[in-house]
Amino acid sequence: MIAADIFVDGFFAAVAAIGFGAISDPPLRAFPSIALLAAAGHALRFGLMTCAGLDITTATLCASLLIGLGSLWLGGRIYCPTTVLSIPALLPMVPGIYAYKTVFALIMLMQHTAESDAARQYMDAFLLNATVTVSVVFMLAVGSTVPILLFRRRAFSLTRRRKPRKA
Repeated sequence: MIAADIFVDGFFAAVAAIGFGAISDPPLRAFPSIALLAAAGHALRFGLMTCAGLDITTATLCASLLIGLGSLWLGGRIYCPTTVLSIPALLPMVPGIYAYKTVFALIMLMQHTAESDAARQYMDAFLLNATVTVSVVFMLAVGSTVPILLFRRRAFSLTRRRKPRKA
């Protein structure tokens, strides 16, 4: 049952990534790679959180590293820059519900400043959700950037077709 949940999670992440990719108008050959990277990354994060019990931040770092490394590998195969593949694949992992709860708690805090107990509760909710949102977005950036920094030469030569060597 858990395997089916992981598969469904990856499938819907792939659909979302294709939508995000369509906005930035990548070449058509990039769409299967974008979908594969998003499905693999989101499924890995979901699996690490549900099966291994990792927190969302650590699981996001692992998933974004997978997407970053995968975009290097797949980008070389289809002659496409890593950012064209990785950015749409990362976007389904942006923690929207935590960002929404952050803004909601801030609005409620402003409306209940006179009531100290309610204000304290909303301030706690604001700080918790803001911390999760910022840390997850930071890990998305770190995880997708580290492979580019480690494999700098490969990352910046993905769109160049190599000439065959002379014997």
